[in-house]
Amino acid sequence: MELTTGLARVEERIDRACAAAGRARDEVTLVVVSKTYPAEDVRILAELGVRQFAENRDQEAAPKAEACADLPLTWHFVGQLQTNKVRSVLGYADYVHSVDRVRLVSALSAEAVRRERAPLECLIQVALEKESGLGGGRGGVAPDGVGELAEALLAAPGVRPAGVMTVAPLEGAYAGSPGAAFERLAEISRDLRTLDPAATMVSAGMSADVEEAIAAGATHVRVGSAVLGVRPALG
Repeated sequence: MELTTGLARVEERIDRACAAAGRARDEVTLVVVSKTYPAEDVRILAELGVRQFAENRDQEAAPKAEACADLPLTWHFVGQLQTNKVRSVLGYADYVHSVDRVRLVSALSAEAVRRERAPLECLIQVALEKESGLGGGRGGVAPDGVGELAEALLAAPGVRPAGVMTVAPLEGAYAGSPGAAFERLAEISRDLRTLDPAATMVSAGMSADVEEAIAAGATHVRVGSAVLGVRPALG
């Protein structure tokens, strides 16, 4: 897919969704998920005005971010994060969307302090399927665990709670109903803001459900294939 065309189509979808929801366009940030695509594509999209990029695998993200270090980009890490990857991820990521356990908060805090960097923006990943008693294999904490993680982030140096993130569940009560899932995330976000009014980010929505996410109040949508085309399989 021509990147210019893909980006224009997604921007048009966001414009229409914001208008339908009665929201200003600048309330929604497009984060392009560039996994499996080369740094050259990131550079082309940057020339087209994209500044926010996401990756979910550190082994792809680290060299790509380094290759684009001369560009004024913001990097989001959106995949499940193991503690042994924290040092590498904090070398480039401004945001981590997948905080789901206190041990990870501790590791992120220690590395942020070691680097003497600006506070790391941390989003708590919510696994809505866990409300139905299911496992949530893609990572994330059950909704009733968000408060504990928020308190841990507020207490730890070098990190701060920026908001919440979810992926529309494939199982459980919200399976096949991304709009309802994102409405539930919006409720969780409101609860989080009673602990920290600054934790306003709501990261929800991907290529298939951008409109539902924006209608529910998402501030950041994470879009890959609708901008870049169908991704090649990883070897």
